Amino acid sequence: MTSPVGAAPAQEDLADDAVQAYIYGYPLVLMKTTERSSTNVTAPDSANIRAPINQFAKAADVPGPDQKSVVSPNVDTLYTPAWLDLSAEPVVLHIPDTDGRYYLMPILSAWTNVIDSVGKRTTGTQAGDYAITGPDWDGRLPAGVKEIKSPTNTAWILGRTQLNGPSDLSAVQSLVSKYDVRPLSAYGDKSYKPPQGRVDPNVPSTPPKNVVQQMDAQDFFSALAAAMAANPPARADAPMVAKLARLGIHPGQKVDLDAIPPDTAKALERAVPEGQRQIQAAVANVGKDINGWRVATDLGTYGTNYTLRAATDWQGLGANLPQDAIYPINFVDGTGQQLSGANQYVIHFPPGKTPPANAFWSVTMYNPDGFLVPNSINRYAVGHTAEPTANADGSVDLYVQRDAPAADKKANWLPAPSGQFNVMLRLYWPQQSVIDGTWTPPAITKAQ
Repeated sequence: MTSPVGAAPAQEDLADDAVQAYIYGYPLVLMKTTERSSTNVTAPDSANIRAPINQFAKAADVPGPDQKSVVSPNVDTLYTPAWLDLSAEPVVLHIPDTDGRYYLMPILSAWTNVIDSVGKRTTGTQAGDYAITGPDWDGRLPAGVKEIKSPTNTAWILGRTQLNGPSDLSAVQSLVSKYDVRPLSAYGDKSYKPPQGRVDPNVPSTPPKNVVQQMDAQDFFSALAAAMAANPPARADAPMVAKLARLGIHPGQKVDLDAIPPDTAKALERAVPEGQRQIQAAVANVGKDINGWRVATDLGTYGTNYTLRAATDWQGLGANLPQDAIYPINFVDGTGQQLSGANQYVIHFPPGKTPPANAFWSVTMYNPDGFLVPNSINRYAVGHTAEPTANADGSVDLYVQRDAPAADKKANWLPAPSGQFNVMLRLYWPQQSVIDGTWTPPAITKAQ
């Protein structure tokens, strides 16, 4: 049912519009909430991977099973995130020569779209300088500095640098220490020191996702309106922006539920739980079900598919372009039964059919909460950091089980917990056969 032009929207239209507004705004509110939490420090904190605005947070090591700050963490790379505020001036990203080492620096807008991706795939491994400029900036850059135009004043660099096992850590730390972001006005200034950050005691210490989920309608839609002022919607979002305006949500203006029609206020209040329900339900439909794996090859940019964008961010903020990384995840064996440490499993890759990645691949073990699993050999993934041994015919078998297999199979053992678990296959710089679906991951089968 659609209301005539100029008429007040019918109740069912009003309810649907409010839910759509929640789904549309969820990524932006989550990004700004995450930014507040991640930058609420006076100086970079490598342990918790936080840093003030316009500074890199540089992880000193990969996470272990005792670290619970990030869901589904990887043990293949060192993280180097940076939150940028482009409202005053551009920020210059400097990458040193990585000497052939794979790295990835995707740059996301406030709406969680990947704006551009600096890294071995796109820009090679030579040194480079990149100015990330805001939507209103119009100026000249120094020679040799490439512009990356951001449609929003908030941008997020979610950097990763390949780590080839524990013995490689010091080399990666040395390289990462040379990564730099700074305001354009400080470009080339060897004496530049980033300003001290500021701690706001009002920023919650709880995970940002939980903070957003606990927001009531007034807080959520006010946060959305505030964030939209500096982070304008895309042109394609014009119909949604008009819908927001009809609901009393305007960029830069606080939403006051007491000052709008009661039926609109009620629709916005009801939209919070219903919007969350619809987003959570949509998570199960992200990607395709292939041999028990959920494989998504259409993330990173979303256009007007607001539900896919929100579901992706609900599941894990900061999805990459498929050309940079694809992360199939699996909760079940080949018969559809939940993976459990009560069983022993094999992932069998036929000869020449190991995951086709131009950079590298790995399979990581997680418990039901998405955290790494403690085990006797401190191995959390099998792949490039724990190289599996091929069979005589060139095939590769990974042994996914709680107890250690025979000695000749131990190099291919991915330790599992006693209870339920899930595994994630990571392909960095996947080949086209992964993206177009001509290569598919094999089912996880129970050992005979």
